[in-house]
Amino acid sequence: MSQSLSDPAPQAQPVYSRWQSAWRGAQSMLPLTLAVTPWGILAGALAMDAGLAPWQGQALSVLVFAGAAQLVAIGMVQSHLGWLPILATTALITARHLLYGMAWRHSLLSLSRPWRLGLGFLLTDELFALHTADRLKAFDPWFALGAGLSFYLGWNLATLAGVVAGHSLPDLTHWGLDFAVVATFIALVLPGCRSRAVWGCVLSSALLAVLGALYFPKVGLLVASLGGMAVGYGLSRRGAAKESRG
Repeated sequence: MSQSLSDPAPQAQPVYSRWQSAWRGAQSMLPLTLAVTPWGILAGALAMDAGLAPWQGQALSVLVFAGAAQLVAIGMVQSHLGWLPILATTALITARHLLYGMAWRHSLLSLSRPWRLGLGFLLTDELFALHTADRLKAFDPWFALGAGLSFYLGWNLATLAGVVAGHSLPDLTHWGLDFAVVATFIALVLPGCRSRAVWGCVLSSALLAVLGALYFPKVGLLVASLGGMAVGYGLSRRGAAKESRG
């Protein structure tokens, strides 16, 4: 079928070199990198308060590179819990990255193994949100690499600042820097709330998380996660059923 004269002509996407794409990725990630800087400082300071050596606190960011998991693991170390509960809890917290990886799988199939491993290590909530912000654009591995590496560098510099400040400034962990965690995830989640099912998932998870923190803190995170997913799934199935009947 020929294109109608009234239809807009498709616009050609600009062609960038590898380094231009990487630089564009770093620039696009910059606001999120700045947003998590207080979070990184908190991670470094908490590691010092927990009695870890400076190199151990920095190594968490270099090797683990998972903000929420790092904070939880540091708190559990400070509570003198064993390695098995720490590994199990952090595995649960970071399980969402399995879903991120499945969503990226089709885009990464044509890349070599080093590319897949590298982007898999750099895959964070922020990078996934940035990648899915405009699904009409083709996946650009160099854009993702620039965004991921710049975020990784910013996170580690913030952690280093927290490690240094943890020795110099008293009570750094009581400055309210943990609000950066909440603010960052709100900024990541809200733009994706475009349907009733997603809103139901988000709001029910938030409500269950508050109730869990008050009444069953040991399993509150798990209950909030599973409950939110159940509500979102139920609403999506209900919406699909209505569309099929209509």
